[in-house]
Amino acid sequence: MNISFRGTGVALVTPFRNDHSIDYDALGKLIDHVVNNGVDYLVALGTTGETPTLSSDEKKQVLKFVVQHNAGRVPVVCGMGGNNTAEILEQLKDYDLTGVSALLSVSPYYNKPTQEGIYQHYKAIAQATPLPIILYNVPGRTAGNILPATALRLAKDCSNIVAIKEASGNIVQFMEYVSVMPDGFQLLSGDDNLVLPQIAIGFHGVISVAANSYPKLFTEMVNAALDGDLGNARTKHYQLLKGMDLLFAEGNPAGVKCALKQLGVCGDTLRLPLVNVSDATEQAIKAFVGTIA
Repeated sequence: MNISFRGTGVALVTPFRNDHSIDYDALGKLIDHVVNNGVDYLVALGTTGETPTLSSDEKKQVLKFVVQHNAGRVPVVCGMGGNNTAEILEQLKDYDLTGVSALLSVSPYYNKPTQEGIYQHYKAIAQATPLPIILYNVPGRTAGNILPATALRLAKDCSNIVAIKEASGNIVQFMEYVSVMPDGFQLLSGDDNLVLPQIAIGFHGVISVAANSYPKLFTEMVNAALDGDLGNARTKHYQLLKGMDLLFAEGNPAGVKCALKQLGVCGDTLRLPLVNVSDATEQAIKAFVGTIA
């Protein structure tokens, strides 16, 4: 597998109009905003895109639009995961993945499989598609943890499992991943405020929420860190830190949609059960955006 996920991927939001329909004009504006400001690849249909509230047809249309509007400028990764392995295998047959460079697949949530269950789940997906697969470990959302030993086993047994987005928040586990994973397997941050220390210990990049709203400064920070210019990266990290924390203060993507509204990229409409940030958080985000816009 030749594709590289080094650098900054952006987990795209799905803009909605006031009537909660998908705002494709705003989605196009967002894609241009992030691509023109330096992101290395797009991730469509992730959690930041509110996929739990998108219908199957909407997901297909969003993916089709992202691929077409991007027009080959950067790679496109498609989020495709869940806790029903058979359903994911059906989606692989049903979705038009033309123009998609890789899949991002979250570890099964809610039904809490064992490590063996996680292994068999991903192995089945890997055997069902030739596309490269990025594992996604986010215990705060899934109530499960992909241990480094399980990821290593998958990397050895499935040639198209090539990376992991690691969002456990556990720096000891981060270091274990760095120490055990084979050459060529890419380690990607899943926490914007931890990207700098993760790269410093050996990670290769990030799939970011903040890169929706702050793509230029964020990608500059990531690129400086990857180039070993940690002083420059640290300066930019602290420029961004308050803004990154505000994006998650009342949940994702409520915070980043608020910031994007302030930037004039898209509206801040969400679908229930998500709701907009409080007035106090909105004012804090507005003030921060004013410092970097």
